[in-house]
Amino acid sequence: QVQVVESGGGSVQIGGSLKLSCSVSGYKDFHYCVAWFRQVPEKEREGVAYIYAGGGEPYYSADVQGRFTLVQDKMTLRMNNLTPTDSATYYCASTSCDFSPFVSARGRLDYTNWGQGTQVTVGS
Repeated sequence: QVQVVESGGGSVQIGGSLKLSCSVSGYKDFHYCVAWFRQVPEKEREGVAYIYAGGGEPYYSADVQGRFTLVQDKMTLRMNNLTPTDSATYYCASTSCDFSPFVSARGRLDYTNWGQGTQVTVGS
């Protein structure tokens, strides 16, 4: 059974940094993908970063490109230069996948296993 558990988050000042980690377990090999999403009330959930567990470069949404970095070590999402618009509940998600479809979709796949979410608040 696949499990996805986020950790990290919290409150930070504008321009500050935070780190989110995602523990993913239950897969027998590295043929799976991990993504970070975020959601604010009354808005659709949006994907911000995607990575293939077996290696390769991650993909990012335009809103976070250059500020967020996703690394395979604990599927950590490093968030820099945060602004109030980054405030949201952040979710980690995973799905079984192969590398070629991941690349073709730039990570935008149907993620089937979700964590409980962690809050990020950016304020003055």
